Amino acid sequence: MSRVVLAAGVAACLVVIAGCQAPRDDVALVLASPAVVARSERLDKALADHDSNSAGPTTLAQWRLPAALKEISGLALTSDGRLLAHDDEVGAVWEIDYRRGVVLKRFSLGGGIVKGDFEGITVAHDMVYLLTSTSKLYEFQEGANDARVKYIIHDLGLKEQCEFEGVAFDPTLNALLLACKHVHNKALQGELVIYRWSLTDTTGARLSTLSVPLAKVIGANGWKGLHPSDITIDPLTGNYVLIASLEKAIVSITPAGAVVFARPLPPGHDQPEGVAITKDGVLIISDEARLLPALMTLYRWP
Repeated sequence: MSRVVLAAGVAACLVVIAGCQAPRDDVALVLASPAVVARSERLDKALADHDSNSAGPTTLAQWRLPAALKEISGLALTSDGRLLAHDDEVGAVWEIDYRRGVVLKRFSLGGGIVKGDFEGITVAHDMVYLLTSTSKLYEFQEGANDARVKYIIHDLGLKEQCEFEGVAFDPTLNALLLACKHVHNKALQGELVIYRWSLTDTTGARLSTLSVPLAKVIGANGWKGLHPSDITIDPLTGNYVLIASLEKAIVSITPAGAVVFARPLPPGHDQPEGVAITKDGVLIISDEARLLPALMTLYRWP
């Protein structure tokens, strides 16, 4: 199947340019426009036409993101299937209609600019969490377009253990999964490390660790290590799916730590930083702008 390349372009600018507060009826007009409707129809057709015997992943669509999202980092899906994304330097969240390539809204944390090294986003029980590389979790409710929302910070105290990049919600454990990009804990060197932070037990020991020897994860691949840049849950199996920007890799492991697969990402990813998988079988990967503009690519999953 050929790749479809389309840009968010003018439609995105109608709702997210700084200072622009487009009325919701204007947004509805954009979403109902023939060009935007056609994008969604093409995606539906591509999903329906998927050949399960085709070699390699099937590219469904690719969106060129606006300049405001040039440093797009993590991705997360809400309980009703909407896609949220974030910047890696400022506490701001965007909602993106991934089926039609339109940025719907942007909201921010706090009353001013909240800066931090934000590396992951997830949604749990209708609360949104942003994770910093130093293990601080910002918890808040989703806001409307141009809104500023209150937040609280949970400092997990793991700065000396790990540099984090990626967070996901495991509903079966009712816990957040924190993917470790660089392991500082000498006892866990040579391991793929995921910390679990329980949302159920709020009084006792909330943290636990899943570690898998890197040699088992890497297998026959020629990677010298594995440095996850995001993590998500496969809604079809409950397995953990991680991408690694440095190695251009995608990995799946079970919640018990068994390796399902480890393979290179499809060609063309410049700096893959975010990953999400929808319930209807779409793998979404976001790339920060580097040599290429910021992109969002949709693949058939699995």
